Amino acid sequence: MDDDLRSLREWRAEIPEPGQEWTIPQRRRMLTRIRGRGLTLGRRLLLVGALGAATALAVTTLPPAPPIPNPANTPPVAQLDSSVVLAHAAEVAGRRKGDQVPLPTQWHYTKTLDKQPNSDTVTTSEGWMRYDGRQHANVDRGGKVVVSTISPDPGDDDLSPQQYDAKLRELPTDPKKLLAKVTADRHWIDYPKEEGVTKSPEPDADRAYRVIMLYLSRYGTMPPRLEAAMFRALALISGVRIEQGVSDAAGRTGLGIWMEGTDTISRTYHILDRDTYRYLGTRAVWLRDRFLGGESEPAFRKGSVWSTALLSSMIVNRPGRRG
Repeated sequence: MDDDLRSLREWRAEIPEPGQEWTIPQRRRMLTRIRGRGLTLGRRLLLVGALGAATALAVTTLPPAPPIPNPANTPPVAQLDSSVVLAHAAEVAGRRKGDQVPLPTQWHYTKTLDKQPNSDTVTTSEGWMRYDGRQHANVDRGGKVVVSTISPDPGDDDLSPQQYDAKLRELPTDPKKLLAKVTADRHWIDYPKEEGVTKSPEPDADRAYRVIMLYLSRYGTMPPRLEAAMFRALALISGVRIEQGVSDAAGRTGLGIWMEGTDTISRTYHILDRDTYRYLGTRAVWLRDRFLGGESEPAFRKGSVWSTALLSSMIVNRPGRRG
């Protein structure tokens, strides 16, 4: 059992965290099945204008990042000056039109793509989450929209869309104060609480980066001034890097944001549209073979890619509506 849990923790550390944090019911169903077998996997398997101003986005003179394998049909990437890109992103975001706060009875609709490592299959998922978090809906194999009630999980780090929105709107628009508040938020420090998994301390900068990218991936109701402040706060985090030409699971290329740190096994990009700076999806690339549990064959080979794409994120009046 100890070896199994150790392998699961190692594996979990390699799974990228994209922004589809609203897939709460699917995660909870998975955890329920796993707990029924006596193991806890824990967190779900996640994979969250610069080129329009090309004269402002010169390639940086930073030391070169570790080379990334370039699978077939993957466009080349080039590292950009992150401070310039994020400053321009803040300007664009600040000019957006603000949205009204949704009603508790409205629904957050999302449509995503998921392309697993070592597979050519792309999975499409659609889901509706009631804004107060009491119900969710998805499409069954027959094309019928099925609505289900959500059972609370006190140890989970997931929040309802309404809770995310409330926490989001408590953040200050001053970038330094925003960064300090995100870093000190006990919710992101203490949760999730998982049976059989020892929680390792997370560096403040890593947590701030993770939470800000999570918020940016939930752009459906983001206040413009706050979104602009998030981009400026990202620029204050040491180790944030940006590359152009990074593709998501839909084949769209954009600006890939990643955090330079101690992970030498894989690199996870959060991809933004190069014109609007809206969140497109994620892309994880394994930089070397990854072995788990003493296996002779790697679980993930060097050059393996796991990608997602966020195709739609909007507020609708009832499940089944897509805009």
